[in-house]
Amino acid sequence: MGNTLPLGVRFTLCSPFPRLAYNFQSNGKPMQTQERQFAIDQLTSSETRILQLVDNLTPAQWRFHETPDRWSIAEILEHLTVFENFIRATVEQRLLTSPEPEKKPLASTRESLVLTLPDTRSTKFAAREVARPIGRWPDTTELIAEFRKTRAQTLAFAAETEAALRDHFFPHLVFGDLDCYQWLVLLGRHAYRHALQIEQIMADPNYPAV
Repeated sequence: MGNTLPLGVRFTLCSPFPRLAYNFQSNGKPMQTQERQFAIDQLTSSETRILQLVDNLTPAQWRFHETPDRWSIAEILEHLTVFENFIRATVEQRLLTSPEPEKKPLASTRESLVLTLPDTRSTKFAAREVARPIGRWPDTTELIAEFRKTRAQTLAFAAETEAALRDHFFPHLVFGDLDCYQWLVLLGRHAYRHALQIEQIMADPNYPAV
């Protein structure tokens, strides 16, 4: 992230990635300038980190599993890509429905769950069936390109939308209803969470050497 943070955001230094505290607003209006920049910063910086981690991997490194039941780096990147496409499409669909202002008070209490998502990897979540990796892009060059394309589409949406994201909701499988702005921020935090997972894989003593 850059050195200038939007208003209401601060760093704490107890995590490998910045833990961010943000004063989410529920004002029934399009994103404020600082809200928009915060979401864009999360999406941009997490993309940069993921791409740094997967740069110049060997085929064996892409496909390495810590244990048979754990995802490989290729599977993580596939999951990130499919999950983000699913969430962005769902956000766009929910914005076509009627606002649900009665959900705002409870959703606002869940901001810390969104922001600390990378720090809570000890709590395991089962991926949605639609977002599980199944080898959609076996060519890792194509896989990286799909991830880049997906993130570019999400960044364009974040930069351009004038929708009242705070007025529309859909449920996280564990957290419950989040508003569509929180979902946008969650896409960045979700990528950071999986960046930590990739680092864990690379630290495994059996991880293939270059």
